[in-house]
Amino acid sequence: MSFKWPIKDPDETLDYSVDWLRFLGDATISSVVWFVKTSEIGKTQLGSGQTLTTASSSAVTDNIQNVSQSNTSTVATINIGGGVLNREYTFSCKMTDSTGSTAERSIKLSIREK
Repeated sequence: MSFKWPIKDPDETLDYSVDWLRFLGDATISSVVWFVKTSEIGKTQLGSGQTLTTASSSAVTDNIQNVSQSNTSTVATINIGGGVLNREYTFSCKMTDSTGSTAERSIKLSIREK
């Protein structure tokens, strides 16, 4: 199952988040890795090949950019810029918590002119 973020204009740079509070219980987020795939080119794993990493690398995959990423103890956030008009991207957020458990959520992001 994947969730859906609000539509993004290709000229915008916006924050998008995944709230892990309900999953975590008493645990906290230890680390987060982001992945992206598009409706056109298939999955690009952010770890082997093109990777959306931290703000210092400003990684770009299929014209969508990970400007920065951060997390609190319960929420993972990625700041996204760019994207190809009329393309749909699926972002996956893989989270490891303080107990060593891992979980992944997929979220669709459509790029449309506003």
